Amino acid sequence: MAEHGREGGLDAPTRHPLNQDDPKFWDEADLNKELERVYDICHGCRRCVSLCNAFPTLFDLVDESDTMEVDGVAVADYTKVVDQCYLCDLCYLTKCPYVPPHEWNVDFPHLMLRAKAIKFKKGDTKFRDNIITSTDIVGKLASKPLINSLVNGGNKNSTMRSILDSALGVHQDAKLPEYVRKTARQINAVHIFDPAAGQQNAKVPASKQNAKGGLNKVALFTTCYCNYNEPDIAASIIKILNHNDVTVGLPAKEHCCGMPKLELGDLSTVSKLKELNIPALYDMVQQGYVIMAAVPSCVLMFKQELPLMFPDDERVTAVAKAFHDPFEFLHKLHKAGKLKTDFKKTLGNVSYHVACHQRVQNIGPKTRQILELIEDTSVKNIERCSGHDGTYGVKSETLPFANKIARPIVRQIEQQEPDYYGSDCPVAGKHIENNLETEQDTVHPIDLLRLAYGL
Repeated sequence: MAEHGREGGLDAPTRHPLNQDDPKFWDEADLNKELERVYDICHGCRRCVSLCNAFPTLFDLVDESDTMEVDGVAVADYTKVVDQCYLCDLCYLTKCPYVPPHEWNVDFPHLMLRAKAIKFKKGDTKFRDNIITSTDIVGKLASKPLINSLVNGGNKNSTMRSILDSALGVHQDAKLPEYVRKTARQINAVHIFDPAAGQQNAKVPASKQNAKGGLNKVALFTTCYCNYNEPDIAASIIKILNHNDVTVGLPAKEHCCGMPKLELGDLSTVSKLKELNIPALYDMVQQGYVIMAAVPSCVLMFKQELPLMFPDDERVTAVAKAFHDPFEFLHKLHKAGKLKTDFKKTLGNVSYHVACHQRVQNIGPKTRQILELIEDTSVKNIERCSGHDGTYGVKSETLPFANKIARPIVRQIEQQEPDYYGSDCPVAGKHIENNLETEQDTVHPIDLLRLAYGL
């Protein structure tokens, strides 16, 4: 049998372009045929049953049908599986033996994405989902002085949360992030890149600017979360990079990366956000900047999803090649002998949750490797999905599933009794914190590194 047709073949997995501009992509009858084909393969395999609630939902539908096969499942119920998928990509990366180049050509996450896109185009998505995936718009509004107090106060008020639950379907027990009044981009405005001058804002002394490129200049894409909710994470990155003689610039313009809208199936908005973000990032790439973001989903969006949606856009390709996870970049600095190890504080035992969207970047355990450069620091990786996703963990109908998915992580942290715990995905870290019975707070790994440096 040819290697590409054998289960467990040695050929490297590959990903096909999304082809959202092909009319066939939007053909619902063709979609349902493909869903039936892939569901039948998954039903006969079942390796992914423990990953998320999409697969148990599928298998229950099959097992409870008259035929106990996929042909016994009503086509109208196919969407029940789609609604449980939040595109973590773990099935594709860690479990499925039938991904391309296997002849069965199973790409479950992108099939779910296609189904979500058709559902969105038909207008079958909820008003709530359009709101909670508009992270940039919500963030801008919630960071305004008067509105900021109302939003943060309302998120902590049980009466308001009960109303929000019944009216919008945002679970009253879901812990919603606080919004800051002064965003990361406002705090660090001095670092904003001036594309006309080909350098950062003139307030940054020329002596502090580095024109060598390569590992010497980083463009920090702050992300909606770090910009509006936890600007200290962005501050930690800037301090760590400056400590290591790396110049930091912020893109002249920044909008949501588009991942929340991608997961909703709103491909039109994803395309618009791409056109807003890519020119500013491409300008910095042309000036020799490496790009970085502290949220793995945002990194994955630029590294993988946008190139698969727009494979012929050279700017998208250039930005994708320049994009790095923070610890991926720091590891490159270390390998080049440029990372300072003048740490002032040890961290002891660290329980570290490896975020799904970082795992699927295939960069290896770079966070652990960098943190373990710190004396008397031991890092234990936890490679399970937290179940939050950013939106899945706040919806009334899915929060219970999100909490269930997080339980194995919670158990491991409770057993390990670490000095610190955290995740590269700040939302995942908060979700884990909310499920722990201890008073110990999550700490982002980049904040741990800043702590170790004494910055």
